[in-house]
Amino acid sequence: MVVCGDDGLAHRLAAELRHVYEEQVTLVVPPSERTVRPPVVGRARAVSAALLDRVVSAAVNRAAGNGSNGSAGAGGGSGSGSGETGGTGRVLEAAEPTEAVLAEAGVERAAALALVYDDDETNIRAALTARRLNPRLRLVLRLYNRRLGQHIEELLDQAAALAVGGGAGDAVVGDASTTVLSDADTAAPALAATAVAGTTKVVQTDGLLLRAVERPPPGPGRTADPGLATLALLSATSNDPAFADGSENSGEQGPRLLPDAATVAAASGRGSVVLEQVSYAAGPALPAGRGVGGVLAPFASLFSRRLRWSLAGLVGCVVALAVALWLVTGIHPLGAVYLTLLDLFAINDPAVGASTERQVLQLLSGLVGLLLLPVLLAAVLEALGTFRGAGALRKPPRGLGGHVVLLGLGKIGTRVLTRLRELDIPVVCVEATPEARGVAVARRLRVPVVLGDVTQEGVLEAAKIGRAHALLAVTSSDTTNLEASLYARSLRPDLRVVLRLYDDDFATAVYRTLRAAHPHALTRSRSVSHLAAPSFAGAMMGRQILGAIPVERRVLLFAALEVGGYAQLAGKTVGEAFRAGYWRVLALDTGAGVGAVQREAGGDVLVEEARVSGGSGLVWDLPDTYVLRSEDRVVLAATRRGLAELLGRRRRAPGP
Repeated sequence: MVVCGDDGLAHRLAAELRHVYEEQVTLVVPPSERTVRPPVVGRARAVSAALLDRVVSAAVNRAAGNGSNGSAGAGGGSGSGSGETGGTGRVLEAAEPTEAVLAEAGVERAAALALVYDDDETNIRAALTARRLNPRLRLVLRLYNRRLGQHIEELLDQAAALAVGGGAGDAVVGDASTTVLSDADTAAPALAATAVAGTTKVVQTDGLLLRAVERPPPGPGRTADPGLATLALLSATSNDPAFADGSENSGEQGPRLLPDAATVAAASGRGSVVLEQVSYAAGPALPAGRGVGGVLAPFASLFSRRLRWSLAGLVGCVVALAVALWLVTGIHPLGAVYLTLLDLFAINDPAVGASTERQVLQLLSGLVGLLLLPVLLAAVLEALGTFRGAGALRKPPRGLGGHVVLLGLGKIGTRVLTRLRELDIPVVCVEATPEARGVAVARRLRVPVVLGDVTQEGVLEAAKIGRAHALLAVTSSDTTNLEASLYARSLRPDLRVVLRLYDDDFATAVYRTLRAAHPHALTRSRSVSHLAAPSFAGAMMGRQILGAIPVERRVLLFAALEVGGYAQLAGKTVGEAFRAGYWRVLALDTGAGVGAVQREAGGDVLVEEARVSGGSGLVWDLPDTYVLRSEDRVVLAATRRGLAELLGRRRRAPGP
């Protein structure tokens, strides 16, 4: 397998394929002087350094490509916590993934290619070249633009079908599939959920919705509600379990993914992650930038509240004068209103010779008309100011509280902002660059933005950090995120803080220190590449992962599989197919929304009752005695090691 990239995701993905899936990997990265140090994955530092350390010479990398650093028999645990390592790999240094570079990396003989450069255009150009070199190659692209990604996926699949002799409308032959993923879309829900207390963890793709929630430990003598399924047990203690902070090396005190019923029953004092919903649902709609909502919103804020009350008072005075004129003169009510308006605008004849009451009312109407002139002028000026400022950034309103302060509006920050607004959570953004990608999105969503360097004094105060619910630091600089978090904690020791940190060792040290210094405040550190790499690795193995949710410092994956072809599932009951700590079948996709599950036993068809999620065709709470058939399509949860075992492929012989 070939992985091409220019940031931490490429290195983590290569390590994932090597140590979890035990695949042969060729990693293509830019020259050392143009890159930064890759993150350390797991405890296999001695093994992964030979493959992943960018601060090495090209000569060493070439030697590694000849098999000098094969990991057979190497010691140390892998990223999944196992002591076994497998796979071999080499590193190529190239500024761009040109045709010559891809050919040298072995794309013509490779099973899969991942293009995870930070630039969409670079990935697309390389994908087109790779498809021409190897029509049967499985492609995985990292693209930020969702709509463009859909078109590119269709184009490359069509090209593969034509190249292998099929028609343009035929299905892709063999493994020549194309999968477009976005690390921002993968990580944004987890980051948003971490920043908000009680927010569920949601995996949503192609209309399939899985919703999980983190529940606190039950009280003495009480059992926790298992929901649809208990996906994980949290760490037994919050004080550095096994000094690994809930990672895969935490030991028995750390989190337990996909526990069996006996483990759940024996767990006391542990929180849990419980599956609450499995259904088909339309994706959350993004707030409209145009249309009815986008047009009416500025008109609703044209005039200030004081001006609106002034206009309402003048209208009341006109109505009162019209009623008084009707009572005094006895003319028709519409005529009274008309005469009052003429007096108001000073275009009526003087009431010479009329009754005293009529003359007094005319004078009062003239006085109201004088008061109307400054109000109308103020309304015009406010309307002009509103339209001029419609394209300007909003400032945090007075009295704002309970909001999330989001630092950074790059790729990740923009997706997190959209996710938070979909959950109707108030947000105040802080961005140093007015031309940042997410500034336009914040303006469209009418989210307050503070422009300035977050490390400068007064910027966080302008974002109302003193009354905020949480701080979410997702800028591209670790030191900026750390400095902002420390300064925010000095202002609010109990503030909930979520940091995006690049280096795992650095993140662990920061997490421990902040937790020790502020034991009553929630601190979380998240790595985007750590959340996204399992999805990219699964796609390279020929299966698109539905999504991933973080469980402390571990990751739980969700996938939809056809039972046929998997010996661990086909022909077994749901109870027999469940493997604690590896995978668990969550739901059966019947596609018809029926409320029963059929299975054959001894030539007879048995019908077992099972619950259907909202008529969606997803049957959950399957009985343990239900036999999985080859034609069944199931939704399952799996750990990284479990998914690798399910999707593991037989080693291919080198091509000619």
